[in-house]
Amino acid sequence: MTADPRGLRPHAPLLDAYLRALDRPGLPFCIPGHKQRTDLVGQVVRGDVPMFGAVDTMKVAHGSLGEAERRAAALWGADVCRFSVGGSTHGNQTLALAIGAPGDSVVVARTLHRSLLLGLVLAGLQPVWVRPEVDDDTGLPLGVPVGDVSRALASHPDAKAVFLGDPSYVGTLSDVSAIADAAHSHGVPLVLDAAWAAHFGFHPALPQHGLQRGADALVTSAHKTLPAYTQGALVLARTQRIDEQRLDAAFEATHTTSPAGSILASIDAARALLERDGEQLLGRLVDVVAEARQRLALVPGLRVVDGPVIDPAKLVLVLAGTGADGTAVERDLIEAGMPVEMADRDTLIPMVTVADRPEHLGPFLDTLVASIERHRTDPRAVVTSAAWTVEPETVLLPREAFFAPRTQLALDDAVGRVSAELVAPYPPGIPVLAPGERVTRESVDALLHARATGVRIAYAADPTLSSLRVVS
Repeated sequence: MTADPRGLRPHAPLLDAYLRALDRPGLPFCIPGHKQRTDLVGQVVRGDVPMFGAVDTMKVAHGSLGEAERRAAALWGADVCRFSVGGSTHGNQTLALAIGAPGDSVVVARTLHRSLLLGLVLAGLQPVWVRPEVDDDTGLPLGVPVGDVSRALASHPDAKAVFLGDPSYVGTLSDVSAIADAAHSHGVPLVLDAAWAAHFGFHPALPQHGLQRGADALVTSAHKTLPAYTQGALVLARTQRIDEQRLDAAFEATHTTSPAGSILASIDAARALLERDGEQLLGRLVDVVAEARQRLALVPGLRVVDGPVIDPAKLVLVLAGTGADGTAVERDLIEAGMPVEMADRDTLIPMVTVADRPEHLGPFLDTLVASIERHRTDPRAVVTSAAWTVEPETVLLPREAFFAPRTQLALDDAVGRVSAELVAPYPPGIPVLAPGERVTRESVDALLHARATGVRIAYAADPTLSSLRVVS
């Protein structure tokens, strides 16, 4: 295995084109405006090479992006693949636009990321919500029951698709194969937000990826467990139940016309690395996480989520039994230069990737355990996040509410009205309120509780939650 990206060149046409563009002398008269000069704004622009006019010509004469996407489609067993510089957010919105027409119903897991819910706004789709089961011991979501999906499809026979997140933000798994069968028996596709699963399907210790388990399309991030640039993502689809031309049009409708060649090349590089060294790298990742789980399982009161319900490469810790506050532990870790992916009062999720080695985890685990001991108090009961338990009452289509006249009311006065905005504790960025849903006392109390425990309230016009925008 080599650390030199040029070692991947024979396997990564887009990376090869990017590296050639970096090495090529010249005086470009196209964007970006910095013209590769680092004396103007500094090193922040180093390596920023545009896709069009550098990695390829403005007329796309070399076709390196198309070739890279075809190689990724082949690796995942898809009919079509598109590389996005807009992250899985763009991919989710692409798939929403590709599936139905305004007013069409779709079965949607309510714990999907805000990007999919805003995709419903863009496409004008009507959600039929299904929810995951919740584990009482950890307060975390499990899989979405197959029976709930089947009942939702039976009660909405005109539904156009099923949208599911797998794995969940916390790494828990649904029975994707059974849900795919249920969707197909109703003649509709299964679409996956698999943002956290770019590593699935490439090591025997890991679950198969969504297409291998029967899904018709998925979006996945190349910058989470894999080593691509931030914002790099892939949209992968089979075209038996999804129209390829409609998918392509939806992708282009919401993608930038000035994509960064550096991000796109990094997706190709991550794909080539996965194809060449994936089993070795992912085997090490699984081993590193397993060793971390074993060590942390020795900490009194600390619950380490394990077993067949969770991604073997995901490290999820439940702190309630230690009495330590996860937000206080997070502050210690930030101070030590070791920020984690997610922390609330009861849960901590350090993101471990193919870039981590055992020697990286040792100092982190030392610091983490010391912080837990520093903040240890009496054990407490887990409080399940509202992101996993909210029971929405949909009054208007999300699109109707998004564009409706609105007014801003004091939070208590907003109870009983229809929300005009999306409000989510972040992370995980799963809405407690979405446009078109009734503002209930339960949802307001859940948001206030999250804020009181140190969780950031995101996307609200008033992040203090003193007021809320509602449909007039």
